[in-house]
Amino acid sequence: MVATAKAYRGMGMEGSVARWYDRTTRKDMPEFQALAARIAALVPARGAILEVAPGPGFLSIELAKRGFNVLAVDISKTFVDLARRNAAAAAVAVRFEVGNAAALPVPDASQDFVVCRAAFKNFADPVEALREMRRVLRPGGTVQLIDMRRDASLAEIRRYVDGLGVSWLNRLFMMVTFRAMLIKRAYPIDDIRLMTAQAGWIDPRIDLHAIGFEAWTTK
Repeated sequence: MVATAKAYRGMGMEGSVARWYDRTTRKDMPEFQALAARIAALVPARGAILEVAPGPGFLSIELAKRGFNVLAVDISKTFVDLARRNAAAAAVAVRFEVGNAAALPVPDASQDFVVCRAAFKNFADPVEALREMRRVLRPGGTVQLIDMRRDASLAEIRRYVDGLGVSWLNRLFMMVTFRAMLIKRAYPIDDIRLMTAQAGWIDPRIDLHAIGFEAWTTK
C-alpha cells in the first residue's frame, strides 16, 4: 500500500478548537523563537519565506521580526484571522492568506525558504503538498518539513507535554489528543521517505528527534 493511502481527510481547525490551539501554543514561544533563529541563518537578508499551515502565526511573526518578507497560507479561516490579529499586536507585517497546501496560491520559484511545522500529518493530499512546496522555491531555495513521527513513544510525548508548563487540564487534553488523534495521523519515517521521493524531492535529509523529524531538501 502506498504511503498516501493513510492521508487524513478531516477539516481544518476552526472556531473554538483553533482558538484553544492559539492559547495553548503560546507556551511554545521559545521554540518558535529558536526555530526562527535557525531559519534566519539560512536565508538571505530580507529574503522571501513561505510558511505552510502557520496556525496562529507565531513562527511567521518571529521571522517577520527578523526582517524577512513572510507569506503564510492556512486552510483554516479562523487561524488566518487569529494570525492576522497576532501579527498586528506584534506590530509586524506578515501576509496571512487562506489556501490549500496542495494548491498553494503562490507563484512558481518565488520563495527563498519554505517551512511547514506540525501540520503535514493533517494534509489530505500530502504528496501534492510536498510537490507544491518545491514548486514555489527559487533555485537554491530550501524546504524544511517538521512534524511528529508515528513511532514516538508515549513516554517521549509525556516529557514533551510536561515541558510546556500548561495547566493539568490542558496537559490531560493534550495527552488525549496525542494518543487518540495525532499519533494515528503521523507517518512512519519510511512513508516520509517514500512521499518525498514521489514529490520529486532530490536527496532529502531526514533528521530524527524525540517525538518527531525534520526533512530538508534544496532545489
